Amino acid sequence: MIWRYLIAGPWIVFVAYWAIGALKTRRTISKESFVSRYAVLLLEVLGFFTLFSGAAGIGVLGQPVFPQTFAGAATGVVFTWIGIAIALWARWHLGQYWSARVTLKEDHKLIRTGPYAHFRHPIYSGLDLATVGGALAIDEWRCVVGVGLIVLGYWIKAKKEESMLTVQCGEVFEEHCRTTGFLFPKV
Repeated sequence: MIWRYLIAGPWIVFVAYWAIGALKTRRTISKESFVSRYAVLLLEVLGFFTLFSGAAGIGVLGQPVFPQTFAGAATGVVFTWIGIAIALWARWHLGQYWSARVTLKEDHKLIRTGPYAHFRHPIYSGLDLATVGGALAIDEWRCVVGVGLIVLGYWIKAKKEESMLTVQCGEVFEEHCRTTGFLFPKV
């Protein structure tokens, strides 16, 4: 049970940084539709609820996936911290161009520094890694379902962003796609 507390810390830092960072963004000039936004958000919320809420552990969903070991839980905590660190690093590099929804900002430019030099969606990748870490630390079947929903939600969102960036940035974004990974770094 201590593992749950050790994975909560980075998520609290993440939420606080996101809330403060949201106050300093550029004006939005184009955004995804209401339905598009909230369909993906529903997937993500269901995923996080399933992953982190013991109430989702009904029947087989509450059973362990593997016999829990110190090494497995510790690995989960480390993945959570690393994943949140990647997401925060990426958010720092996005600066005023960040948004919780798929948008284009005023004078939008393609960010290619920090983690964006290696992969195109490091915030989603970091959050996916953090949720995998949480699943390893908690070790119940509900966590597998939760991670699946979260990864699917971020994958859909990333594809929408790529469509918008292709229209906005054209050749520059296409070249960026050739030199970077989608959700995993290209080395």
